[in-house]
Amino acid sequence: MATPRADRRFVLGGAREYLGAITLEELRALVAARQITPTTRIRGAAGGQWFEAREVPWLYSDRQWAVAVLLSVFLGVFGIDRFYLGYTWIGVAKLVTVGGLGIWALIDCVLIAVRVVPDAEGLPLR
Repeated sequence: MATPRADRRFVLGGAREYLGAITLEELRALVAARQITPTTRIRGAAGGQWFEAREVPWLYSDRQWAVAVLLSVFLGVFGIDRFYLGYTWIGVAKLVTVGGLGIWALIDCVLIAVRVVPDAEGLPLR
């Protein structure tokens, strides 16, 4: 799906109900601030069908949070979690240092579990 025009407006639904038409940048800011979740319903301001925010590829990553956590727990010392998230050079560094002798792997595991680490494009994980 291509990125929509910057002037396009959206409406949020669900528990927040109607917040009025907001821009794409405002929508991205709400996602980054974790004020909306992947299950938040949105639609174009002009109308149309409601859909979940996770269905929009330019709002959330295609990569899954649960998969990243599992990879970090079981294969983090080999950098597999960072390869999965798209950080190739960090993954290589973790592989060569065996996860910083386990310390780096443990820190990454915590950071990924609390959703601090986005994917390589800066998008939050689903």
